[in-house]
Amino acid sequence: MPTALILGASRGIGHEMVRQYRLDGWRVIATARKQEDCDELAQLGAVAHRLDVTSADSIAALAWRLDDEQVDLAWLVAGVYGPSGSGFPTGPEFDTVMHTNVLGPMRLIPVLGPLLADTRGKLAVLSSKMGSIGARHSTEGTLYRASKAALNSVLADAAITYGAQGVTCIAFHPGWVQTDMGGSSAPLTAEHSVRDLRATLARLDASSNGSFLNHDGEPIPW
Repeated sequence: MPTALILGASRGIGHEMVRQYRLDGWRVIATARKQEDCDELAQLGAVAHRLDVTSADSIAALAWRLDDEQVDLAWLVAGVYGPSGSGFPTGPEFDTVMHTNVLGPMRLIPVLGPLLADTRGKLAVLSSKMGSIGARHSTEGTLYRASKAALNSVLADAAITYGAQGVTCIAFHPGWVQTDMGGSSAPLTAEHSVRDLRATLARLDASSNGSFLNHDGEPIPW
């Protein structure tokens, strides 16, 4: 039975990933910040662990729990949007978004890389087309855009480091999805987005290492 690790599964896309992988017979390890969310994930059949991606101690505790695991793929989903405008963020706003969207992955990927290297697995981070500099046409959500551009850089480094160990590392844009972040007017349901993301990741091989892709597999400029 293959194992999927979903980091940030309390709601939205991460939660839907747990549901779909379990329906397909995968063993799923999932994380959430709150115990009640972990309890709900366990009801879906996942092995659930508490994780606060902004806490180094919490990440270290997760690394200890995963030490003997065999993981075939990992999705790093956890993220926040922050202020919606293009003005100057406050210091606390900057810290919240950057610590969650960038520092968290920088600390987590060195934990995940060796687990995936053992299986020659796949690492996928949930980025956003809003982080693309080449496709930039708006300044809305400036802080979020900056954080996702930084996350893309972290993923590109991971592709160099862990690609050499057989891990395929990909950054994905999930589309504009009907989640708490995307809002009810978004054109894609979480079910549709996750179905596409899973299918795209499943068909990729090592030749796609270091790519930035839409949920349906179309390349996105960095």
